[in-house]
Amino acid sequence: MFLADVVGTVVAPIQIPLFDGEKLLLVRPISPSGQPSASARIGVDRAQAGVGDRVLVMDEGNSARQLMDAPEGAVRTVVVSVVDTIEMGGETVFDQHTAPDVLPLARLQR
Repeated sequence: MFLADVVGTVVAPIQIPLFDGEKLLLVRPISPSGQPSASARIGVDRAQAGVGDRVLVMDEGNSARQLMDAPEGAVRTVVVSVVDTIEMGGETVFDQHTAPDVLPLARLQR
């Protein structure tokens, strides 16, 4: 699992049946302090998240297939939770109510 910022949505009009009716999000992995830590990837939204949310992402095929009840499904990355706060060493390092907006897609380049 990893933390990520939702930076966009993905629209795929032609897709495998497993993804029918599913919302796909573009998520950018981050460190607990909020610094980008890897390239953005696409995840299936199971947490009703949206652009600007900080989320917890499951990134392991077997667990993702179990969540989607698809033992043979072609799925690996699933957004499982919207993060409210993050504490490190007794200090709050993220609070969704005071967090600045995430960077727009055009600024994803590192």
